[in-house]
Amino acid sequence: MSSCCGSPEPEEPSSCCSDETEKQLAKSSCCDEEPEQQQSGCCSTETGKKARPDYLLWTTFLLVTAGYLVDLFAANFVSSYLSLASMAEAVRQLMDNMWLGLALGIFFVGLLGRVPREFVTSLLGKGDTFVGIIRATFAGVLLDLCSHGILLVAMRLYQRGASLGQVMAFLIASPWNSLSLTVILIALIGWKWTLLFIVFSMIIGIVSGVIFNVLEKKGVLPANPNTVVLNGFKPWHEAKTRWKATEMSPQWLGSMVWEGIKDSRMIVRWLLLGVLLAAAIRTFVPIDSFQTYFGATLAGLGMTLVIATILEICSEGSTPIAADLVTRAQAPGNGFAFLMTGVATDYTEIMSLRETTRSWKIALFLPLITVPQVVLLSWMMNLAGG
Repeated sequence: MSSCCGSPEPEEPSSCCSDETEKQLAKSSCCDEEPEQQQSGCCSTETGKKARPDYLLWTTFLLVTAGYLVDLFAANFVSSYLSLASMAEAVRQLMDNMWLGLALGIFFVGLLGRVPREFVTSLLGKGDTFVGIIRATFAGVLLDLCSHGILLVAMRLYQRGASLGQVMAFLIASPWNSLSLTVILIALIGWKWTLLFIVFSMIIGIVSGVIFNVLEKKGVLPANPNTVVLNGFKPWHEAKTRWKATEMSPQWLGSMVWEGIKDSRMIVRWLLLGVLLAAAIRTFVPIDSFQTYFGATLAGLGMTLVIATILEICSEGSTPIAADLVTRAQAPGNGFAFLMTGVATDYTEIMSLRETTRSWKIALFLPLITVPQVVLLSWMMNLAGG
């Protein structure tokens, strides 16, 4: 197939498609070719059939938009309806917190869509090696995006050929590890606890990535069908060649962003549903009660895991709550668990993995592998903090 304005990429064999169908589906989105299409099944070729509307996406989008506009323009008119006013205010606060990370995530999804799979594989290293897991973990920590933006990028990495272990390491190690939030967390709880949080999150990401790779090799979990084999591919030489051949223009940038929006739809619908659920919890569960009953005990840690699982909240919103668990509840482990459990057990991550990998087993193995590690390290921190 033709890749980003440069030399042709080798054809990728398909396990269930004809050669002709594979050629049509494997086109790169760079230059003037059709963007790469996501498939809902095994290489469906029914191009003439009209797609069904995504009712979940449009329903959640309309409800979130309505709530945001109500709080923005009609807060005084609905003030007598306390629940409605609180829900609308919560929706607006959540969207104000997460829109930038979501927008950046969509941008990077579009950008990664223009990057040939060989580049992703060469930069992350071999997916079945320990070094590849380390690279993916550091990439997740260094990328300055919130948990929702990271989720979009992680799913795109899977589509570009990263191994299952690399995707998990990238996703697990990165939810709150952006530079801006790290600085905020240092101000709230001190650099020692912040540094420990970063180290422990990286440990969980690396261990989980290794476990996922082992399970993939043993056939317990399905392998990534998008994986490519590098045959003497030289990334920096190819990057220079293709960069010179690429014409940067408003049209090129606009088409890239539009592709990012289209390819992010299946993730965005779950994020919007999460916003509605989180707004409902904020409305009917007082934050004081939430923070009071989460002390440095096994019961408090268990409740933290339950609430963090239910409460769909972006990393910008979870960081202050986690800091309160460290300082007010005197439970540093609970604060760490609150930050980590969102990505380990949250339904948005689970459903996104299911949509992207087409495997319930992969999606459900995420909490199965990560939660015991989170509980163990959180319990150790509570003991040390006490």
